Formats: sequence, C-alpha cells, structure tokens
Amino acid sequence: MAASPQNPTAPRRKVSRHRGEGQWAVGHLTPLNGNEQFKKDDDGLNVRTRIETIYSQRGFDSIDPNDLRGRMRWWGLYTQRKPGIDGGKTAILEPEELDDRYFMMRVRIDGGRLTTQQLRVIGEVSQEFARGTADITDRQNIQYHWIRIEDVPEIWNRLEAVGLSTVTACGDTPRVMIGSPVAGIAEDEIVDATPALEEMQRRVLGNKAYSNLPRKFKTAISGSPLLDVVHEINDVAFVGVRHPEHGPGFDLWVGGGLSTNPKLGVRLGAWVPLEEVPDVYEGVLSIFRDYGYRRLRNRARLKFLVADWGAEKFRRVLEDEYLKRPLVDGPAPDEPVQQWRDHVGVHRQNDGRHYVGFAPRVGRVDGATLTKIAELAEAHGSGRVRTTVEQKMIILDVEGDQVDSLVAALEALDLTARPSTFRRGTMACTGIEFCKLAIVETKARGATLIDELERRLPDFDEPITINLNGCPNACARIQVADIGLKGQLVVDDKGEQVEGYQVHLGGALGLEPGFGRKVRGLKVTARELPDYIERVLSRYQEQREDGERFAVWAARASEEELS
Repeated sequence: MAASPQNPTAPRRKVSRHRGEGQWAVGHLTPLNGNEQFKKDDDGLNVRTRIETIYSQRGFDSIDPNDLRGRMRWWGLYTQRKPGIDGGKTAILEPEELDDRYFMMRVRIDGGRLTTQQLRVIGEVSQEFARGTADITDRQNIQYHWIRIEDVPEIWNRLEAVGLSTVTACGDTPRVMIGSPVAGIAEDEIVDATPALEEMQRRVLGNKAYSNLPRKFKTAISGSPLLDVVHEINDVAFVGVRHPEHGPGFDLWVGGGLSTNPKLGVRLGAWVPLEEVPDVYEGVLSIFRDYGYRRLRNRARLKFLVADWGAEKFRRVLEDEYLKRPLVDGPAPDEPVQQWRDHVGVHRQNDGRHYVGFAPRVGRVDGATLTKIAELAEAHGSGRVRTTVEQKMIILDVEGDQVDSLVAALEALDLTARPSTFRRGTMACTGIEFCKLAIVETKARGATLIDELERRLPDFDEPITINLNGCPNACARIQVADIGLKGQLVVDDKGEQVEGYQVHLGGALGLEPGFGRKVRGLKVTARELPDYIERVLSRYQEQREDGERFAVWAARASEEELS
C-alpha cells in the first residue's frame, strides 16, 4: 500500500466520497435507493392509466412489481396482508409472500368534510366492492379492504362523481390535509380555516410539482382553541391564534412525526394570516421536496431536516428562498381548556343549531352503518357530516328539537353520543387482520378491551386515552397516549411466544405535550391486558391528587406502581 507524503511509513487510507443525503437543492439528483429510482423512472400519478387500461382488465398477475408495491400508493392502494400469516413472520417473509391479491383503498377526506350524498356512496361502495369494510382512520380518512384490482376503475368513477378521491392518499406525497371537523360552525372558533384548506387542495392535489417527495407529508390546519388536529405530530401545521396587533391567524409549526423515531413539531414563531396560508404551505412543502433527505428511507421525513437545521434556519430558508418576504412574528397558541378534544356529545353551533359527535368502537364501522348515518343526518340535520382525528364522527346542523331523537337513533346503531371514558378514549390501527407490517391484532382486541373495562371500572370517568398499535410504526399514536400499547411478540408465564404489547405511559398532546414513559421490561400479553389496565388505573384513582391528570401521575409514579 502506498504511503502518504506526510508520513511515508503510514498506509494511505482509502478516501470515499460521501454521496450526500440525496438533497436535490444541493445537486444530489442521482437516486440512492430503489424507491427513489422507481419514482424517477415514472411519476406515481401516471400509474392510474395502467390500472384502468391494463391491470383492471388483465388481473392481479399483470401488475408490475414497482407499481404494485410502489406507485399504486399514489392512488390510495396498498396490497393487504394475506390471511393466516402470524406476526412472527412479518419481518421474515418477502413482500410477495405477505401480499394478498386484494387491496386496501384509502379515500381521502380533507378536513373530515363529507356530505350525506358522499357518505352514502362511500357506504354503497363498501357493501358492493369491499365486503362491507369501511374503517374511520385517525387522519379522518375512510379505509376499505378486500378491493379487487378489477373493480378499482368503477370505484373511482363512483367516488369522483360525488367529489371524492383517492389521489395521493398514500405514497411519498402530500397526504390528506386534516382539519377541524367543526370549522366554520363552532361557537368558540378563532378563525375558520376552510378557505385556506380548499386553496391548498386546489394547488397541490394531483400536481406533479409535489408528487415526488422524499417521504409522506402530513398536514394539519385548525382555527379551534381546542387544538383538535394533533398539530404537534404533523410535518406542517397551522394553529389558530389571535395576534395582539393583526388579529386572528395561524401559528406555524413544522417537523412533527411519530413512528420509530418520534419528534414533536417546533414553532417557527411566525404568524400567518388566513390568505397567506396556501403560499406558506407550498413553501414548506417545497423545502421538503428540495432539501429533504432521500438517501435513507428511515431518515427521509421532514422531522430529520428540521432537527438538523433548527427552527431559525428553517424559517430563514422559507422566507428568503421560497416566500421572498419575511413572516410576521406571532404568539404561541393557548393551552386548550379541556382534555377531550374530539367533539363527542351535543354542542351548540354559532348559528344556534347543534352538532352531535358520536363514537364508533375503535373506528370500526361498515358500509351499511355509514348509509344509515347518512339517512339520520338528512332526517335530523342539513346533510353535512364530519370525521375526526380520534376515529369519531359528527352530524352537523341539528335543530334543538331534533337532538334527542338523533341521539336515540344513534344509540340504536351502537354509535353513542354519550360514550364511556373507555369507548371515547380507545383507538386502534388496522392491525394484523389486514396490515402487512403488523405483528398483533388491534381492532377486535380494542373493542373487547372497551367492554371489559366498562364492566370492571364502571365509575371511572376521568379522560383517558388508550391507543393500540399493531407494530412499532405508531399509526395509532401510541407515544402520545395516556396508555400506549405497541404490538410485539412476548413470552408468557409458560415460556411460550404470544401476542402482546410494550407499554408507554403518560403521553399527551395539547395539554403539556410529550411522549409516554417506557417502564423497563414492562410488556403485557394480550390475555393479561385488561388485568394490567384495570390495575394501573385503579392505582391512579387511589394516588392521584386533586385534578391530577393520568399523564402527570404516570410521570411521578414509581416503576413498581406502573407495573
């Protein structure tokens, strides 16, 4: 080996040139992984033509692998998990071994806004093409399962005929824009974000300028003082505030996200008036497209760029390179005055009518039920319904003399507007039933858990959130729940490997946001789950101080008390 000129006896080290992080804005345009390559080869939006003209006519086996496990996500389609594959094989099998010949389809519902006509069509599609499935997600979407590729064009035709779409509901794109489900009607609203949300949709959806991002991009906007869109865990969020000089507008947050490396979003200290929100949104989105990391998929979310740059640099780049103007400094949002921010129950609107929020079990409904909800909304309201980020639904515009009959009709459908703490606060992701990433069951287990806790702790009435996730990816927001349950295989008292959960305790959003505490070695089998939660909630009731929330108690309790 040749010696270096500075030290003739030392071996010369091989110099390797760092390929960078794949940031387009600094000249790193060569794809550095397979995902970046297939996106460069063909824009994901283009796959729709192949679905309509080739795949739906020739069947599942005709689908190109890069379309099947890549570009079809740009139109809201994932292959679902093949039945009968246990959680121990999730990380072992190849993708084609996990793939079923059916799809999950996600219908984007920006701001959770639906008409009863749209909801009825969603229900009809569910019954005709999705074996009745139609889950409400915690991002206000509706999610189908059992979709055949042959039926996709007809489903699109029916959805789009009533103004709905699956475009960029998945993929490395701007996903659904979540918004306050009571925008424009809440008595306490700071500012109605609806005009900004509609303009953001118009500029971005289906726009190839934003169809090749480093990873998914999550958006939240709300003018509600309840902070009802989990703004702290979105890539970009606009939060309603009142500026002391300029009046109502939005506080700008960037860089939030959960999954296996959770980070809370950071304030840029900027106040944005309603009419400027779409420009600022496009600016943040463009920064992500141009400066986002594309080398490693597990570091490609905006939160990593924000963590490296810091809020000050991010704001400077946004102002100097994209907006070409400075932003106005502004105040932070006030803390919400209540812990429940899901709009469940009967509430007065700003026009004197009422909205009624109700709770399905862990977001699980079906097409027939959605059709009945549409009928109830038409009979008791004005034809407007909403979905929420807590897997709940709301019927708007209910006259005072119609409220009681609507509440009773919802109860008859097991859709209560007066749910128990456990019904109200329990949420679950898709789980092993359909998800290829999952390790354990979630939906059915969450529903059973609600029944058990209602029976065991009938008088427990403190706000509590219990979030079940089938894997570490945190689709059900486990790190920010009072009790977050991350699915994994655990060893039971017989030494056998069974489904279970790692426990996170004391997470929160809104009121003192933070991630839950992990107690060393605290893992619970699925069978033991009701016993464990009953035990820890009973200790909380015994030991809490006046007005003390569960998250605060969990932070100070000993590991023994939390076990």
